[in-house]
Amino acid sequence: MNKLLTNLKLYFDWFYLPEPTIADIIEIIILAFVIYYIMLWFKRTRAWTLFKGLLILVLVFALAYFFKMNTILWIYRNTINVGIIAIIILFQPELRRALEELGRKSWLSDMIVRDDDAEKDSKLSEKTITELVASAISMSKAKTGALIVLENNVALGEYESTGINVDAVVTRQLLLNIFEKNTPLHDGAVIVRNNRVIAATCYLPLTNRHDLNKDLGTRHRAAIGISEVSDSLTIIVSEENGKISVAQGGNLTTNLDSESLRRQLMGLRTERSGIKTNRRKRKKGGAARES
Repeated sequence: MNKLLTNLKLYFDWFYLPEPTIADIIEIIILAFVIYYIMLWFKRTRAWTLFKGLLILVLVFALAYFFKMNTILWIYRNTINVGIIAIIILFQPELRRALEELGRKSWLSDMIVRDDDAEKDSKLSEKTITELVASAISMSKAKTGALIVLENNVALGEYESTGINVDAVVTRQLLLNIFEKNTPLHDGAVIVRNNRVIAATCYLPLTNRHDLNKDLGTRHRAAIGISEVSDSLTIIVSEENGKISVAQGGNLTTNLDSESLRRQLMGLRTERSGIKTNRRKRKKGGAARES
């Protein structure tokens, strides 16, 4: 028995648990806080989408290294320096925004509030759909130009910051007042998140496509532009002819009536519900395995 205990002691002699000091505990808290903040930053911006693209490139490099694909490895080795500069350029807006948030006095409270908001039900409600359809039809009849972006899974924080914070429940009266001509908030786009108007007068990226109809104005090009860099759905009301259009996935659907617009919005609602249901199933599955 003594021999067995001696052997076990020798075997586990390499295993060492250091005694944590106060400095170690503080260091762990700081690192955990920084990692948590970085994860929130990825979640709120397009950085996560870009980061997934980089992960695919890393995976390709790993496969090329494993299977000895010399040509691909040569390309990677000769482009790594340029690639680092390209990464900095790609992430420049997100990095600048992160540093700006870090320098604010209320950055901690903002982070906590936004994280709590992320836990809210993100499903597009029936009431919100009804209000959006009613406001679009009213503005179409009055030929009032409008641009309403419905955020989906890709966060639009960088475009939200270009506008004026509103943070109000979506109602037709609110939208009609925002887009009323010659009012302070009518110019630019409205961003809707979790059934709330988050910001107004937001600037959106214009598409660079040359195959679009020349009759399409800035609103339609901005709507297509935001749909190319995110999975959002954008409602456009033309100021010239009052026609209602929807931009999603880089595609533009025009001449919509109330029913077809409702179907488009219901499609977005179904998509969100499916994603949320899958997340709940994964959480329940993980909880079951843990128990």
